[in-house]
Amino acid sequence: MTPAPGQPVSPAGGRSARGLWAAFGGLTTRGRSFLAAGVAAGGCAYVLGQEDLLRVGLLLAVLPVVCVVVLHGTRHRVTGSRRLSPARVRAGAEARVGLRVDNVSRLPTGLLMLQDRLPYVLGPRPRFVLDRVEPGGRREVSYRIRADLRGRYPLGPLQLRLTDPFGMCELTRGFSAYDTLTVVPRVDPLPAVRLGGDAPGYGDGRHGALALAGEDDVIPRGWRHGDDLRRVHWRSTARHGELMVRREEQPRRAHCTVLLDTRGVAYDGVGPDAPFEWAVSGAASAAVHLVERGFSVRLLTDTGSTVPGPADPGGHTGSPDTADAAGLLLDTLAVVDHSEGVDLAPAHDALRAGAGLLVAFFGELDERQAAVAARMRRRAGTAVAFVLDAASWAGAPEPSPARRAAEERLRVLRAAGWIALAVPPGASLPALWRLAGSARQEAGGFAGGRS
Repeated sequence: MTPAPGQPVSPAGGRSARGLWAAFGGLTTRGRSFLAAGVAAGGCAYVLGQEDLLRVGLLLAVLPVVCVVVLHGTRHRVTGSRRLSPARVRAGAEARVGLRVDNVSRLPTGLLMLQDRLPYVLGPRPRFVLDRVEPGGRREVSYRIRADLRGRYPLGPLQLRLTDPFGMCELTRGFSAYDTLTVVPRVDPLPAVRLGGDAPGYGDGRHGALALAGEDDVIPRGWRHGDDLRRVHWRSTARHGELMVRREEQPRRAHCTVLLDTRGVAYDGVGPDAPFEWAVSGAASAAVHLVERGFSVRLLTDTGSTVPGPADPGGHTGSPDTADAAGLLLDTLAVVDHSEGVDLAPAHDALRAGAGLLVAFFGELDERQAAVAARMRRRAGTAVAFVLDAASWAGAPEPSPARRAAEERLRVLRAAGWIALAVPPGASLPALWRLAGSARQEAGGFAGGRS
């Protein structure tokens, strides 16, 4: 829950007076009418010398003023908070937002109207009318939001409109706190097929261990604070006269690079069904699938930027925590956008020799970019490319020059050793993934990896 601050106005006299004076701007039509009628009745009573009329005028004039003063004090004694669950959802999924209002004053509130500010893509602003809240009481309401487009969306600030029981005054209380809803790309479950890699993942059970033969060949080290006592090597401890522990095995993780082409010139259209969104969703599905299969995954774009980034060893996800690694990749893909570049050369330069498995999601390729992509194959063990069939997405007839050009680009990639598949509108990534696995088997077995 993210609390919104509810501190009262500063006790400084001038500032408090200015805030109280500004509160009179919240008088409703009824409140202004009462005030005007009271002033008029007081003036008439003075002219006519009628004391009873003066009492009525004072009552009419004082009532709105009292309502303003009481409501002004109550406004800063009402706190609001928001609870977002979950904070990260996939495109098309729903999240629940809970709002809570607490009355921390000794006076009951009047009618309350609660409103939360949302980006227009999440729908209209939710509004709730709450009955009076007793001293020390609370009210809770909730609403659902759904986003079909990935991204990060701010929720808030929360606004609260208070009304006195007589309807004389309305004041608005704004809260500065807000939450952020992260909408990640849609992730499709992919079939377990073998595509290759430069080292086996955890699923294959192969490790580069420091202990090669048995306990006599264990290379121990001194005990450190925090080491598990179950790892104590007693024979070495007796020999050295101090606690010695066995070194843990160091697993060799399979490496994989997921390349996402984000060039704006390579895609047409916008919206949830645009080809670029298909490519982003495909990259997310492939990355999550490979992380779950034990691969160390690096996300690379056409600009040459990587995730987790060059600060990490090899630019790959170094943590074996599957949830953390997948979350990092999804958070990055949630906000990825078109780049202004027109060339794949930066991505080619960012690829290192022996990059392991390379899975690429390309937009439309011209002759030059197809040649650059073909050279990437030399730096990978196994390379799989999903190439946007721009002619099909544009509705070009078949046969046509655009269709023949697209086929020629695929032939260039295949000749360089890529497993290249065209992506028509409405293509299913799980079906294409299974087709890539079949093509890999037909191409000549496995490269020692598992995906």
